[in-house]
Amino acid sequence: MKSNYKALSELIEKVDERNADGAITELIGVSIDKCFIKSVANTNGTDLSKYKIIRKNEFAVSLMQVSRDSKIPIARLEDYDVAIMSPAYPIFRVKDTSVVLPEYLEMWFKRPEFDREAAFIAVGGVRGSMPWEEFAKMKLPVPPMDKQKNIVKAYKTITDRIALKQKINDNLEATASAMFKERFSIERANPEWLVGTLQDLYTFQYGKGNNNPDNGGVYPVYGSNGIIGGYDEYNNEDAPVIGHIGINCGSLVFALGKHFVTYNGVMCNVNNPKNKYFGYLTLANSRLQAHVRGSSQPFVSYDMLYEIKAVLPPSEVIEQFEKQVTPLFEQVSSNQREIKHLLELQTIQLARLAN
Repeated sequence: MKSNYKALSELIEKVDERNADGAITELIGVSIDKCFIKSVANTNGTDLSKYKIIRKNEFAVSLMQVSRDSKIPIARLEDYDVAIMSPAYPIFRVKDTSVVLPEYLEMWFKRPEFDREAAFIAVGGVRGSMPWEEFAKMKLPVPPMDKQKNIVKAYKTITDRIALKQKINDNLEATASAMFKERFSIERANPEWLVGTLQDLYTFQYGKGNNNPDNGGVYPVYGSNGIIGGYDEYNNEDAPVIGHIGINCGSLVFALGKHFVTYNGVMCNVNNPKNKYFGYLTLANSRLQAHVRGSSQPFVSYDMLYEIKAVLPPSEVIEQFEKQVTPLFEQVSSNQREIKHLLELQTIQLARLAN
């Protein structure tokens, strides 16, 4: 029975508030990962009065090229009280929060089934785009408010746990990085040590395929900025990944275990496995984003990476350092495994929304 299903048009309303006085300057966009990102566009000389205002708990969506990307970039504003966005983004809010919670609606938008339905609807549109009218016709179950609150609370418990584990990992990596800088930064390193380039530590290679091959497989897919899906094949293992092209080029993550890297990432394979964490921290302290080139389509190539200077201490010094930081990264790895399990629980919760 779908008697409790409602069309989005019954639950939401479009908002078109403009930044008329140009007072708001925090410019953001929506990523395909369904979160807001700060814009890197140069707004000097730009007339910000034409931009749309988005306020806390309001949503923004991009309905362009939905069938091509098989995902709708859509998110609820939570981290800002107010910001501005390109006029191209439809912005909307919940009409009545006593009928549907914004947090519950956000959960529905995160479901893979929602993206698949949207992509199917958009196939006939111009360039695979979805008209607002078609988007507003999409339906979702709206359970009683007490059930919505319980669903949102359970989901938030998992989300908060993930955030906590990620914060711990960030602190662990910051500790390891501080230890590295104290001994191996070019400014502080022993003057008797060699100074080479990243080529002495790594072999770089672009990933495979221009598109995200996400098919729900067990191996994480890495693009230009972390995990973007799962695939049933892998092309690398236990290695850093650098963002190769696009807005996140120069970003760095350590991809633990077997994983798949797309063309949007650079695979970093350490020449000496005994230098695994020393090599990673060398990358993390190499100011990779300062080496980005290109304006309309920024990129980092492995030829450019090979030219970056790196301190090359004696092998026994690196070995001693590896022993010091390995426990930190083992804890990071343990936390990442827990995060992976929590993300799987989130997926299960989202799948149950239709029940």
